[in-house]
Amino acid sequence: MISLLIFFTLALMLPVSIWLRMCWLRQQAGKVEPKASPLSLAVQELLAAAGGIYLSLIMLLSFLKIDVPEKILLLGVAMDPLPCLAIGLAIVQPLVMRLFNKN
Repeated sequence: MISLLIFFTLALMLPVSIWLRMCWLRQQAGKVEPKASPLSLAVQELLAAAGGIYLSLIMLLSFLKIDVPEKILLLGVAMDPLPCLAIGLAIVQPLVMRLFNKN
């Protein structure tokens, strides 16, 4: 009988304990503000630019009805050509911008 009482007590205390821990974590999260590093911001911008370029390429190719191969071999590795092109253009974009903006 005592083991049953202990089991029900623990079963009732478990949600309360989890709720109290969640409250504590929310309070702690409010005190600590994450700070983005320049590297994380640069990677985020690179991926955002590559995503935009990729979507633009998809729309352009579907509008012009151009067939693109499913995979290309680059240094022995099979890759999709459009994502590779999008990432390549996103990598080259800051270099081109620096050439044209000599301020």
